[in-house]
Amino acid sequence: MQAQRHSKQRDAILENLCSRYDHPTAEDLYFSLKPKIPALSLATVYRNLAQLEGDGKIIRIGSGGTARYDGNINLHYHLTCLDCGGVFDIFLDTDCGLCEEASKAFDGKILSHSVLFTGYCPSCSKQVG
Repeated sequence: MQAQRHSKQRDAILENLCSRYDHPTAEDLYFSLKPKIPALSLATVYRNLAQLEGDGKIIRIGSGGTARYDGNINLHYHLTCLDCGGVFDIFLDTDCGLCEEASKAFDGKILSHSVLFTGYCPSCSKQVG
């Protein structure tokens, strides 16, 4: 395996992502970083996000066709709001034994899991009723 070159742009993307809780898109990250890194391109952001995901340093969250990213790689879940499209963290005290139960029902080997809840965020749920 070829050693990965150190990249100041990748470091800036990771630092920006880890400082946020809004689960930004690649475009959100690009527009956030562009003033500080004028030479940054959107393609560079996508390429580095893919590299960071492959290295296990970030999480990619599928959200209605638009990928969002999370710098928190600790076990937690997400809710996608059906109204505003936002992605919100849900922290549970336990993983509820989901991997163990799934392993009993599946003949392969399960290493981890991700759960994406859908519903309404606190702000939108007030409007829905």
